[in-house]
Amino acid sequence: MGFMAHWYATLTQHPYDTLWGAFGFLGQAVFGVRFLIQWLKSEQVGHSVVPVAFWYCSLVGGIISFLYAIHMQAWPLVMGQTLPLPIYVRNIWMIYRDRRAAAVK
Repeated sequence: MGFMAHWYATLTQHPYDTLWGAFGFLGQAVFGVRFLIQWLKSEQVGHSVVPVAFWYCSLVGGIISFLYAIHMQAWPLVMGQTLPLPIYVRNIWMIYRDRRAAAVK
């Protein structure tokens, strides 16, 4: 398919498909920005850290990517996006558990 034919097909596709494509890109963007957050925070404190925002971006980006993979019926990607989700939730829970314990002391 030529360059112009590709763009014509993209511009004339159903808006529903365009919205799902944008949703998939959003998921990858949220998931990818977590590394930028981690890098900037580590530079700020002078050593490697994993801020809570990293885990929130992991969770939100993972959920969006999971939903997109289901919509696309990309079953290997569904499994790849599903398995880490409980880990992200657990890490967020442990961070807040530890913060509550430290506040009590």
